[in-house]
Amino acid sequence: MIEVKNVTKKYGSNVAVDDISFSIQDGEVVGFLGPNGAGKTTTMNIITGFIEQTEGNVIVNGFDTIKKPKKAKKEIGYMPEGVPLYMDLTVKEFVTYMAELKKVNKKNKKESVQEILKETGLDTMQQKLIKNLSRGQKQRVSLAGTLVGDPKILILDEPTVGLDPKQITEIRSLIKNLGKKHTVLLSSHILSEVSQICDRVIIINKGKIVAIDTPENLEKKVSNNNVIYVTVEDNENKVDAMKEKIDGITDIKLIRTNSDNTKQYEITGKENINLNKIIFSEFAKENITIFEMKKAEATLEDAFMKIIREGGDK
Repeated sequence: MIEVKNVTKKYGSNVAVDDISFSIQDGEVVGFLGPNGAGKTTTMNIITGFIEQTEGNVIVNGFDTIKKPKKAKKEIGYMPEGVPLYMDLTVKEFVTYMAELKKVNKKNKKESVQEILKETGLDTMQQKLIKNLSRGQKQRVSLAGTLVGDPKILILDEPTVGLDPKQITEIRSLIKNLGKKHTVLLSSHILSEVSQICDRVIIINKGKIVAIDTPENLEKKVSNNNVIYVTVEDNENKVDAMKEKIDGITDIKLIRTNSDNTKQYEITGKENINLNKIIFSEFAKENITIFEMKKAEATLEDAFMKIIREGGDK
């Protein structure tokens, strides 16, 4: 459905995207992740045909985005970050305008607009001015515009940015439903959201693809059954020396220093030892006060941070 082949994008001497390749199959929902400036939006803009790559090819449902740009673009519905809308139009007027831009058949236009409004939950507010809508409702309007013309592929750049938890849940549910009928490429900073919605994840860093896998497999790669996070009062920095004093502890990392001067550490132990019991006993001997202790559970965020930190492994 989408093939990105050895794509590079340069701005003068700056390489924004560096020889990346990946493919997305029909019906997949794929998360596209990376830190700010990693090349996510540039890559999305190349796939949509908004900008041209310096080198390489992008094939969208069989059409090369440079050789056959109109046919390639017709396959795509793009929701850019920032919700660019015409605030003085009503919801219905905006979606109708998008239908005119995308040259939807006049005979089917009214029916198509109403179907999209219903699908996105906007049918009851179609006469409202966009400027009077909530942020979550505006996101729905932007998504409705993306669906006009029934594109096979949806590219969504930060679709839940700026929303409250209730609105995020609503948009997430809507995207899940859309994934049943469309191929979706989704960029998001909310990694728990990506983990719940996406079949696969592509991680980009410094313009290069550093990982492609399912959320579950990425989480497994960083899982460790004997890792504990412990928050302590440690004004004398005694914790750093505990690795050498306690048999069974293989690593101690300072995660953060909190505003109340407590510190959180990640402590890794050998397999088949009771790390909780050892920490309680040995820290007490050193007069290190423990405020919180919890077993580590691997998440997509953990995997993301480790891959970015270590450079990745495709």
